[in-house]
Amino acid sequence: MSDFPFSVGPKIERQPVHPSINEAQISELVDRFYTKVRAHERLGLLFAQGMEKDWPEHLTRMKAFWRSVLLKTGEYKGKPVPVHMKLAEIKTEDFHEWLTLFEETANELMEADAVPIVLETAERIATSLWLARNNDIFAKTPVWAELRQAATNG
Repeated sequence: MSDFPFSVGPKIERQPVHPSINEAQISELVDRFYTKVRAHERLGLLFAQGMEKDWPEHLTRMKAFWRSVLLKTGEYKGKPVPVHMKLAEIKTEDFHEWLTLFEETANELMEADAVPIVLETAERIATSLWLARNNDIFAKTPVWAELRQAATNG
C-alpha cells in the first residue's frame, strides 16, 4: 500500500475554446497569418532572424501550439519564452502589430462569435511573452484593445 494517496476522476472530454473551431481552420489561420507576418515590413525581419530555413518546421510547431491552445489538445510541449527572448529588438509595438495581423486573419476564417475568444487568447499569450521580456516587475502591461483603438482613431 502506497503512502501517497491519490484518486482517479472521470475522464474529461476537452472542449475547444469555441465549438466552431476545428483543426483545418487552425492550419489555415497559421498559414495565412505567417504569410502576412513574413510580408510585414518590420515583423518579417524580426521573424526571419535565423528562421529562413526553418519556416516549414516553425509552421508545424505553431499549428501544434494553436491546436493545444484553441482545441485543448495538449500536444504542444515547447517553451516559447526562451525563443522570443532571443529577439533582442522586439518592442511593444511589434506585439501590437502581431496581434493586429492575427485579429485580421482570425476575422477572415473564424465565425464572428469565435473571434473575440481567439483574440483574447492571443492577447494573453502576447502579454505573457511581453512580461517575460520586461525587466520591470512593476511595469503596467499593455492593454491591447486600447492600443488597437488608438491605432484606429490615430
